Amino acid sequence: MSLIIINNIRCYANHGCLPHEAVIGGHYRVDIRIDADLSAASVSDDLSQTIDYCDVQRIVSREMMQRSKLIEHVAKRIGDTLMKSLPRIQHLNVSLTKIAPPMGGDVESVTVELQFER
Repeated sequence: MSLIIINNIRCYANHGCLPHEAVIGGHYRVDIRIDADLSAASVSDDLSQTIDYCDVQRIVSREMMQRSKLIEHVAKRIGDTLMKSLPRIQHLNVSLTKIAPPMGGDVESVTVELQFER
């Protein structure tokens, strides 16, 4: 297996359990780690034999726009959609970070990380 790692897909979205989070929104970061067989693409230099990073970014952005109360739910949607849409993925790690969550204290971020496997 080989790895494709896409770091720091930045999004602004309206996730959260608090009513004002639905209105104001906040900053999020998504990191994706994909395990796939990239041997053919590494020899052929052919985009059709690998996973297009742009497809990954589009899926992440689309799922981030759909409001959820929990970032766990968003991360699961992202992972499920990537696994369904990109059959070359064998293993997938989705890390979703909420920047400066409204927790009543000085907290830089909260991250959930989910793993998916074919």
